[in-house]
Amino acid sequence: MRVPAALFGAAARLRGALYDRGLLSVVQLDVPVLSVGNLTAGGTGKTPMVAWLARLLEARGLRPGLLARGYGRGEQALNDEGRLLARLFPEAPQVQDKDRALGGQELVRLGADVIVLDDGFQHRRLYRELDVVLIDAGRPWGLAAPVAGGEPVRALLPRGLLREKPGALVRADVVVITRADTVGPERCDALTEEILRHVPGLPVARARHRPSGLARLATGERVELGLLKGLDVELVSAIGNPEAFEDTVRGLGANVRTHHRFADHHPYNAADVAGLGDRALVTTAKDAVKLEVLDGKRWSEDAYVLEIEMELLSGQAVIEALVDALPPARHLVERAALHPGLHG
Repeated sequence: MRVPAALFGAAARLRGALYDRGLLSVVQLDVPVLSVGNLTAGGTGKTPMVAWLARLLEARGLRPGLLARGYGRGEQALNDEGRLLARLFPEAPQVQDKDRALGGQELVRLGADVIVLDDGFQHRRLYRELDVVLIDAGRPWGLAAPVAGGEPVRALLPRGLLREKPGALVRADVVVITRADTVGPERCDALTEEILRHVPGLPVARARHRPSGLARLATGERVELGLLKGLDVELVSAIGNPEAFEDTVRGLGANVRTHHRFADHHPYNAADVAGLGDRALVTTAKDAVKLEVLDGKRWSEDAYVLEIEMELLSGQAVIEALVDALPPARHLVERAALHPGLHG
């Protein structure tokens, strides 16, 4: 796969050079755009980070709009991640459109004060004021080390999982090392040093995926996380990093007997889950929005949804400062000029 990877890299560099030199046009909106992205294909925690930023913006009295391409949504308005975010932020306008510039313009029309763009680091047509790039501590360059203690595999698609080489971090405003709690501090320190060799002075934060709740899939009833301790469970997931999900469930004390893994954004059908439920079942919140409405399937009281939140271990003050330094939306500036006594 070396030749296809080389061709992919050449195409990515050419496209980047065209944007760098202004030969490809960029669309700038009347509201600031925050992009959450990564260098690799696969799950680094973008959706929890989008949710973290949306909460931060709402706490500042802003109305965030949520924007994404919408991989795997088919004929529906929102894919699984979008439906999860809609549940978390019912008042936030949300658009999924492969043309992120048009989607952003629609969010402005819907009254967004600021836009959070999911998976936007490589989408350079839409101008953004802040680029947050996530790097998974356990597999920073896409593929884990082939042997314990070895070096992680770093190669461009399709040979590896890199969309761009680490040097692309020069476009980032801040890097967040996610799942930092899953590796020792020495590895996090070494990864931070490597990032800074590529971009000296770049702010580097650390975060973990914190289990925040457990609910019954059938009813939504909240139960204690401690219920999983010592419980024999089977897992079902269709996410970018199923290993991390499994590790989290094990970390809560559950005995994982089986893990039914499907491709990211997989559209479940009744055949996929036929026979599931012989023992307690655990799935992700992202999968739950599809599984709970699956035709012909009735879930038992022993099917659970594990909810995850992003928790910043370091660097939160830096990210908050970057968010607070964003320029205000034009309509907020105009409103303030017309009504100078109003704030917020």
